[in-house]
Amino acid sequence: MKYLRFSNLLKSAFVTMVCAVAVLLAQGCSDDPAAEHYYTFTGETMSDYINSRPQYSHFAYIVKQAGLNDLLSSYGHYTCFLPDNEAVKTYLKEKGIGSIEKLSKNECDTLARTHLVGNIYTTNSMNDGTLNTANMNNRYIQITHGLDSASNSVVFLNRSAYIIYAEQDDSVVNGIVQPVNKVLEMTNSSLGDILRTNQRVSMFYQALQATGLIDTLYKVRDDSYDGALYGYQEYSSHNHPEVAVAPDEKRYGFTAFIEPNDVYLRTLTENGIDVDTTSAKSVLSALYKLALKLYEPTYGNDEDFKQANKDNNKENYSHRWNALNMFVAYHILNRDCIGWNLLTPRELSGFPSPYNTTAIMIKKNLMNPCDWYETLLPRTMMKIEQATVYGDLDGDTQYDRYINRRVKLDDNIRVHGAYISPTIESNYVQDGPNGRYFYINKVIAFDYDTQNIVFNDNIRMDMSTIFPELMTMNIRLNGDPTKDDGSRDYTFANGKNYYFPQGFLDNVNIQGGFFVYRRPHWNFDCYEGDEMNLIGDGYDITFRLPPVPFEGDYQIRLGAAFIETRGIAQIYFDGKPQGIPIDMTKNLQDILGTKWTSNWVGMSDDDKAADQKILKNLGYYRGPYGAIHQNNSEFVNSKYTFRKVLCTVHINPKTDHYLRIRSTSSQGTEFMLDYLELVPKSVYDVMAGKMESPL
Repeated sequence: MKYLRFSNLLKSAFVTMVCAVAVLLAQGCSDDPAAEHYYTFTGETMSDYINSRPQYSHFAYIVKQAGLNDLLSSYGHYTCFLPDNEAVKTYLKEKGIGSIEKLSKNECDTLARTHLVGNIYTTNSMNDGTLNTANMNNRYIQITHGLDSASNSVVFLNRSAYIIYAEQDDSVVNGIVQPVNKVLEMTNSSLGDILRTNQRVSMFYQALQATGLIDTLYKVRDDSYDGALYGYQEYSSHNHPEVAVAPDEKRYGFTAFIEPNDVYLRTLTENGIDVDTTSAKSVLSALYKLALKLYEPTYGNDEDFKQANKDNNKENYSHRWNALNMFVAYHILNRDCIGWNLLTPRELSGFPSPYNTTAIMIKKNLMNPCDWYETLLPRTMMKIEQATVYGDLDGDTQYDRYINRRVKLDDNIRVHGAYISPTIESNYVQDGPNGRYFYINKVIAFDYDTQNIVFNDNIRMDMSTIFPELMTMNIRLNGDPTKDDGSRDYTFANGKNYYFPQGFLDNVNIQGGFFVYRRPHWNFDCYEGDEMNLIGDGYDITFRLPPVPFEGDYQIRLGAAFIETRGIAQIYFDGKPQGIPIDMTKNLQDILGTKWTSNWVGMSDDDKAADQKILKNLGYYRGPYGAIHQNNSEFVNSKYTFRKVLCTVHINPKTDHYLRIRSTSSQGTEFMLDYLELVPKSVYDVMAGKMESPL
């Protein structure tokens, strides 16, 4: 296996050569168009369309001033949200600009790029949430649906402009044109500044200021990282020759979930706490009392918490363990989740019946798609779940998303969590360059029920969610999962694979080999479609584990596809080796021999329990019953897709813990990291004759 790193000069030359023939080969949509490399068409291009129609002459001027005509005349896959002259005139009037010629080149560049996306989106493909591809200003356009003045069902963009029904989905040879009724605008204000302008969340904003956490929300970019220093990385995964790129830049991102003022006022009243909303001091005091009531049951015996909340210290809201500081910090994730539709695994159509549309690789009728994310409250996570299992809705709305929800009626568990509203009012801004926020309908906290009921479960985390940079940079689940690359594709028509230079990922130390993210494929044996791999001779990585909810014994499990081209690696927990090296070339049939069966679904409950016990004693578990392959096969029946117990360890939740994976193979192979499970003893230590949930 050969691994090459190209210089930027070679990189440019190679891409020019490949893209000259890409029009004959490429399918799907490019996430990152580069105009200087593209083949030129002879039919009507995006540029021709804009320049040949007088009703769009103002936007044609803007595109010309931005220097983008050549790009829009070239090979690529573009969507243009095209405002007509009347829309541009209205925009200029609102801004106090006398004429189109008064716009500077920089203003034209921003306006043009705001309306252009390097991917093709028909109206039928625009689901509520955000487009999965950023516009050419590296911002994400929010999508909702509603009615125009003629009662036509139309697609709204950023909750204000909409695609004109009679003119939608007009194709050109290098993309699609979506005429819109207004000029799109996107703020350059940080998340902290955006929150300041929304009076509906003024109580939360006052607490954000008082705790000093607002300063964190001004971070936008890590200028010490320069993606231009890194070239392509060629590799092979199993029998697939692929190429990966390093991220272009490193941005910071945040996602906040905020209770509007009316939710706070109702909750304070229910808890007998008085507040004068005209007094900032009264608001902070009331929210502090509420926070103390929520956090004392879980942190009351913690020395840091006790010291920070003494009577003479309780108004020191900037202290990390002050109850109000903890309360506010728990509302904010350490990543930008891009959109409401991407808070949980992305939805995908085309699976065989009865799973035609589902969260990618997840049986939505058996298992609610969910993810677990770290918050700004140290060593805590938040669970975000899409409620899809009909029998466990218990009054919740199917397909809506909730925070810290766990409803299992068969087990008499009813923690409904907080509902996440997809959008906010159109007169407020919801997202900025470094994040976004959502309204929620209930107060959230890392309280007793969250810690001891919601999180007393198998915490299964797709590897891409462990590293927040992958979500902020829209690396996770990028591209078209339904399309494979026949060979190494330097046009990245179907999406990008990434590798991460040392230092790009926080709390990760890469001492050998390459750490690669493979974009999702619905026909691969991967939970949620994507995977991460350690590749190359002598791969050696150490990363910080996600936090656990409470102290105790935990199994740490790795889910992967165990096949003959994998490698062998030694696992370390906090620097200590855990058992013998893991041989990822061995599948379950190799391990069980004649006891292996691929018909788990057809087994009796007693036989399933016995099967699980045998595997558990050997340090293995079958793949999740709730995971499905595109061909309708189930992970639980496959000898390749299963879980290996990496270690059983005692974990103190107040300290960081690290997992190290070091190659012991004699030649360049790969080690797959699909998902991790953090499983408390209360879950894995089932009684004789019983079994842990197979989901």
